[in-house]
Amino acid sequence: MTPLVFITGASSGIGQALALRYYQAGYRLALVARRINEIESWAKANGISFTSYEIYSADVALPDSIIEAGQACIRLQGIPEVVIANAGISLGVDTAIREDLGVMAHILATNTVGVAATFHPFITAMTARGHGKLVGMASVAGIRGLPGHGAYCASKAALISYCESLRGEMRPTGVKVVTLCPGYIDTPLTRKNKYPMPFLMKPQDFATQAFKAIESGASYRVIPWQMGWVAKLLRWLPNTLFDKVFAGQPRKHRSL
Repeated sequence: MTPLVFITGASSGIGQALALRYYQAGYRLALVARRINEIESWAKANGISFTSYEIYSADVALPDSIIEAGQACIRLQGIPEVVIANAGISLGVDTAIREDLGVMAHILATNTVGVAATFHPFITAMTARGHGKLVGMASVAGIRGLPGHGAYCASKAALISYCESLRGEMRPTGVKVVTLCPGYIDTPLTRKNKYPMPFLMKPQDFATQAFKAIESGASYRVIPWQMGWVAKLLRWLPNTLFDKVFAGQPRKHRSL
C-alpha cells in the first residue's frame, strides 16, 4: 500500500512544504490544521489529486481535538508510516505582564504537550506493526534561552528533551523518533521577527533536507547545517560571554 504521512500545521509554511515534498515522493497525505479551507485551496493550486489526501480539522493545543483527528486518520486512511508534529506558535512574553502568563501556557500547550498529543493515537498501532516514524519539530531556539524568547525557547527545549526520552522508550518497538531543529525558515511565523535571521531558508529547501533526514533514519538534525554549528557554539559559550553577546537584542513580538 502507498505509504501515508500525517502532518500537523499543514495550512502554511513548513507544513505545506513538507506535505508537497512527501506527495512528490509518492506518499498519501493526512493534513491537519485549524484552517482547513486554506489546505483545500493549496492542494488544488498544487495539482494534488483529491484521492491522495484527507484533511482533518484540529487544534493541537487541545489534546482531545488532535487525538480525535489521529484516530479518524487511522479509521479512514490507515496507520501512517510517518507522523510529523509540525504545528507550533511563536510569540514573545514578558513575565512582568500578567496576561503573558496565559500566552506562555498556550505556547507550551501547543509546542510541547501538543506534540505528545499528536503522537499519542499512533503509538500503540505503530508498536503493534513494528515500525513507523514520529517526528517532532523543535528549533535551534530550544538549545539556549534567548532574551525575550522565554516561552518559545522553553517550549522547544522541553520538546527536544521529550523526543529524546521518547526515542529511548520506543527503541525496542522498532518505532523511530526523530527530532528536527530548524533554524530560520521564511514563513508567516518568522516574517514578524524584527531582528536579523542568519541563514534564512526557503520552506521548500527545508522540506527537502528534512525529508532526507527522516528517510535516512536520523534521530536528530539541525537544518540548515550552518545553524548546527551556531547551535554547538551557543552550547559551549560560558554564561558570562553568552549574556554579553545577547545583551540588548530585540525581543520577539508579543501577542498584545
